[in-house]
Order: sequence, then structure tokens, then C-alpha cells
Amino acid sequence: MVSERVPAGGVSSVMHVRCPDRLPEEAYRRVLEELAGLSPVVQALPPSAALVELKGALRYHGTDARRLGEILRVRTLSRLGVDVRVGIGPSVTVAATASARIEQPGGVLAVAPDQVAGWLAALPVDALHGIGPRQAEALRDYGIHTVGLLAAVDPATVQRLVGGRAGRLAADRARGIDPRPVVPRTLPATATVRRAFDRQALDGATVRAALLDLVVQLALLLRRRGQAARALTLTLKFAGNSGWEKTRRLREPSAHDDDLRVLAYQLMDAAGLQRGRLTAIALKGEDLIAADQVAQQISLDDAREARLLAEEAADRIRDKFGNGVIGPAAVFRRAC
Repeated sequence: MVSERVPAGGVSSVMHVRCPDRLPEEAYRRVLEELAGLSPVVQALPPSAALVELKGALRYHGTDARRLGEILRVRTLSRLGVDVRVGIGPSVTVAATASARIEQPGGVLAVAPDQVAGWLAALPVDALHGIGPRQAEALRDYGIHTVGLLAAVDPATVQRLVGGRAGRLAADRARGIDPRPVVPRTLPATATVRRAFDRQALDGATVRAALLDLVVQLALLLRRRGQAARALTLTLKFAGNSGWEKTRRLREPSAHDDDLRVLAYQLMDAAGLQRGRLTAIALKGEDLIAADQVAQQISLDDAREARLLAEEAADRIRDKFGNGVIGPAAVFRRAC
């Protein structure tokens, strides 16, 4: 419950706010409203976090960043009954790392720009925001146990250990390098794609092809939004206005075709359709988070890596020529 501050040496400009886990959506939206009262630049990170750009807010309120964090805690506690953990720093990575170092239920930790290197250096490597469990394990196996050691290692070595793009990001962020801006955004809580059948569908292969098409549409929608789903909901509508709906959570948040397809097929199998006469089908991605909040895990599955590369290539083709020019063969066969 105690506010902390690394000795001041400059003006921090980014605030990362963590709400309690499983906070109801309405309460989360009200926290976002409180943040908007501090700064006009708020980036929602559903389901329970947010970023705030403080540069203009500091001038407007005539105070320092730590004090703004304390004001936010007082407001959310007194008005909403919600305590928050507030990390403040000169970049998204530093602010998010700081907020995670605060014990629940809440507190404020501000890291001044000239203290970033020293503060990061002492942290365990898995404390750096964006480092996932598998990446941390690979780094520790190499003898890199702290963020300071990670910053001292040649970036090329880090890339070999945890992968090209992930390695570059990890090496930069360990040095306090993170140019990402706070982008004003209130992300939709869900994303839904639907398909209505011209005639009542009985053919299992036709239904599964339609579901696969919805999977591709939903995954593409999420990637274009910069989001990932934690759960999927499958809704089936039958002749006679009856319906069926079921939700399951993904093992890890994802916006990739293969991950969504596996879970969507499991949901369809759970429906036990047999001879059900379908009139419509809907697939909804739920409990969405920003894609850059998903830890980039190491994969030893070469086939999966190849599929992800193919997915990126397909996205570029769709961006240039339209969504309908490329897709799974099963979908195109059924469309013919």
C-alpha cells in the first residue's frame, strides 16, 4: 500500500496501470474514465490494464508523475472501491515493469529517466516486461539471470537464444530502449464473425468449411486490430429458432489461424450436431487483449513456425489484393 519512488533525475512520461485480476468489465471501463480525467491520451489494454501518456498532463496539472499516480489511486479507491498498481517511467517497458513489481492490492512506483539503467539491472530477467517464461528459461540456461546481464550481452547472442525479433526487442528493452508511443485506444471487448446459410445445412463437411472460413476471418480481424483472444464462443442457430452456445478459453492468448481453428473445432465437436439443421453460425473472440501484451514464446515446432510465416505472407496478399483471394483449400472447394 506504500507509494515508492526512485530518486528523481528527470520527468517520467508514461503511466502503466494494473487493475485487480478478473475486474468486471463495467468497473474496468470506469477506471478508464478516471484515467481520461488525468490525461487525454489513454490506451486501454483489456481486460485489466491501461497506458497513459503524461507529458501534457504534467503541465496541465502542475505536479509530478508520482503525485498523479497517487491521485489516481485515491480516486479509484474512493469512487469505485478499486485499488490499482501504478508504474511510471520514460517508456512503456519501464512503466509496465514497474507496475508489476508492486505487491497487491496497490501502490505507485515511479522510475526517473536517469535511474532506469540501474533500476532495471538489478531485476531478475523474467521481471522485464515482455519476457515470457520460456524466454526467461532459455536466458537463465545461458547464465543470464538479471536484466543487467541481458543488457550486457551482445544482441546477436540474445537473438540466437530467444529468436530474431523477440531477441532484438529483449536486448533493446533491457537497455531501456522502447520508442513505442501511447496510442489512444479503447479496444472493443469482443470480435464476432457470422455466417447465415441460404438453406438449412445438414452436411457436416459444409458446416466445418464454414466454421474454418469464420476462423480465418476472425483471426485476420484480430491481427488487423492488434488484438488477441483469450477465449472463443461458438453460437449455433437451428431451424425452429433453437440455439446452442459454448465458450472455452485458449491455452494462451492468440490471433493465429491454427490456434483458433483447433479450439473452434473442439467447440463444434462438443455440440454433437448429428442431424441438426443449422441456419446460422457465429464465432466470437472474447476477453481480448492487445497483441503486444502477449509474451513471444520460443517455439521448437518448425512446422508451426512455417505456418506462422505463411500466415504473414497471406496477410500481405490480402492487404494488397483483398480478403477473398487466398485462404484454406477446404473453404475454396466448398465455395466452388
